[in-house]
Amino acid sequence: MIVASDTGAAALRPPVPTWLVTGPRAGAREAAIAALLPKEGASVIILEGLSDGGSALSFDPTDGPVPYDTVPQVLRIAPGCLHCSGNLILRVTLNRVLRRPPARLYISLASAEHLEQLRSWLSEAPYGALLELQDDIAASSQPVD
Repeated sequence: MIVASDTGAAALRPPVPTWLVTGPRAGAREAAIAALLPKEGASVIILEGLSDGGSALSFDPTDGPVPYDTVPQVLRIAPGCLHCSGNLILRVTLNRVLRRPPARLYISLASAEHLEQLRSWLSEAPYGALLELQDDIAASSQPVD
């Protein structure tokens, strides 16, 4: 478990703005995140589960220039309720990400069933001091233009 006192850098940095993203399909959640990514600053995106295919978050420089200063880091974790699984997978992933905190963090959830419990867990120590939870993003099942 990471705590703010584990690294001197954690005490010097402001909390990372963090959004929890929900929606009926992986593709819709990924498109919603892609539409909100700023061009500058490092973003990390944690996606629960597999892509629907043709992800809006595939950044391949061989396809042409990527429109970001820093290419967003996309991390996929195994599907399963992040709250019910004891948060182990998410905890390990967050600890790795927060060693070098990004400018912003997006966490895409395969199910919103326990969204409030997860939000509460992320608000407690140690993550409460490291993350600044923003309003949730509810991805539409409609395609994003």
